Amino acid sequence: MTADQHPPPLPRNRWYHKLVAVFFVLFCIELGVFLTLVPWTPMWEKNSIAFLSPEWRHLWLNPYFRGAMSGIGILNLWIAFLELVDLRRYWIK
Repeated sequence: MTADQHPPPLPRNRWYHKLVAVFFVLFCIELGVFLTLVPWTPMWEKNSIAFLSPEWRHLWLNPYFRGAMSGIGILNLWIAFLELVDLRRYWIK
């Protein structure tokens, strides 16, 4: 780069970029808490999916399936944490 050339300007973050990032973090937290806790409550057994067919009910009530859903919930909580840490990009110049 020569002396008369300037680097391209950095993209400017608008207010809606910040808002979308915050909503994404909140969504991941909500989904993560739901998927981590609900498979182990009685509400999970009374869901309409469990009554579609005997095969579905067997799968739906399987502890391994419930554990997989809780694992996806924990993964969502981890994503929310990483995005929360990454929110600094909007305020650090």
